[in-house]
Amino acid sequence: MRLILIRHGQTPSNVAHLLDTGVPGPGLTELGLDQAAALPGALADENIEVLFVSTLVRTHLTAAPLASARGLEPVVRDGLREVVAGDLEMLSDHESVKTYLETVFGWSAGRTELRMPGGEDGTEFLGRYDAVIDEAAATGAGTVALVSHGAAIRAWVAARAANVDVEWAAEHALSNTGIVTLEGAPSDGWKVVTWEGQAVDLPEEPEDSGPTGQPLHEG
Repeated sequence: MRLILIRHGQTPSNVAHLLDTGVPGPGLTELGLDQAAALPGALADENIEVLFVSTLVRTHLTAAPLASARGLEPVVRDGLREVVAGDLEMLSDHESVKTYLETVFGWSAGRTELRMPGGEDGTEFLGRYDAVIDEAAATGAGTVALVSHGAAIRAWVAARAANVDVEWAAEHALSNTGIVTLEGAPSDGWKVVTWEGQAVDLPEEPEDSGPTGQPLHEG
């Protein structure tokens, strides 16, 4: 199947560089609404049959123009929400963001026992995200789109895609309404086809690597 992961549009917390992961969360800025409105055109060539969103308001608003254009009713799943920041919620200082991202990419590198301070561990995060991906695959649709969150998408892709490693995901930010397209299945594994429109060509079985790259603000 074809799996399209879409980060939500810009929010006020993105502008302020805050680790804002709580439910229901903020809405979109004017730019964010414009980004959402552009999604139907950006995905015009994709035969999307099913559309999932997280429980956070920003994914609903981002998905609305696409849902309207395709006549789809978004399926809401809590498993697609952002990585819970816990004690780091609404912080923006360098050390907090660094801790957040090092924990997230630590999970992708296999250190799932790590726990976000006051939040979830890697087993919990990957388990909830995998469950939604499994549900999407079980629909039998050829192409499914999921509107989710920056850190969650990057962490899951780095953990599950054969051709994207932790270093790649850590060094490649995902813009608001940025799109990662994968092909595969839960039983066979996943391969990234494009990351924000660029083809991805990395070794099929990359060596494990630790988190690298400059801290990036997510949410």
